[in-house]
Amino acid sequence: MQFSLTGAALAVLDVPEAERKVARTRAAAADWRALRISAIGEARPPTRPARPVKPVLLPPNRVKKRNVNAGPEGRIALLHALAHIEFNAIDLAWDIIVRFTYEDLPRDFYDDWVKVADEEAKHFALLSERLMALGSAYGALPAHDGLWQIAEKTADDLLARLAVVPMVLEARGLDVTPAMVRKLRDAGDDASADILQTIYEEEIGHVTIGRRWFHWLCERRDVAPRATWQALVREHFRGPLKPPFNEPGRQRAGLAADYYLPLASRDRRSG
Repeated sequence: MQFSLTGAALAVLDVPEAERKVARTRAAAADWRALRISAIGEARPPTRPARPVKPVLLPPNRVKKRNVNAGPEGRIALLHALAHIEFNAIDLAWDIIVRFTYEDLPRDFYDDWVKVADEEAKHFALLSERLMALGSAYGALPAHDGLWQIAEKTADDLLARLAVVPMVLEARGLDVTPAMVRKLRDAGDDASADILQTIYEEEIGHVTIGRRWFHWLCERRDVAPRATWQALVREHFRGPLKPPFNEPGRQRAGLAADYYLPLASRDRRSG
């Protein structure tokens, strides 16, 4: 048992193996909820979390696109890519816990991000088990390091991290997941579709949490949320936001269209 939440966070970030990362996350979250861990503590996070030998990481433009309609191999490629996202998301949640303690954040902040870490670990485990059922495994295919590159770009500012990771990257997941669920069902893979539907519903909560704390921090810093969010996204996220947007899902998460629609044009400066 760790004596502080940040100690528990480092124990997750410092372990490379996926199974141990998941196990440590689930145990730390249970300890936090049961108050066996009560102190938040302070610690210095690693620049990069520990990573397993596989998957091999390639530049994003060298990772093959996933085609659900390409038979079992296409579905495996899709699930592997999603598992890699969830694996990174575990570390992103613990990183936000340990990295920004200097902000003097309320306990509710840590409650929320422990919940996110726990659910990301659950999502990864579900996808990993499904890959094994299909005759594959996490690490069997190449992946890319784009998510952690975004984390590095926002490592010095909690407001930027909240603006980009939950409110752009995870919100993008809300846009694309319903179509993936439909395609998997059309392919007769209800087991995979059910997993993605579970992930979708819980990711709405993660985007909600990111949006909530973004607004809370904007109020603390006395800045306008919408203009600040748009400026931070322009600064830290390459390229325009890609439509079509899942507006009902985004509304459930509290993301107003007048935030993101101006950034969907080709000319980012026109937003």
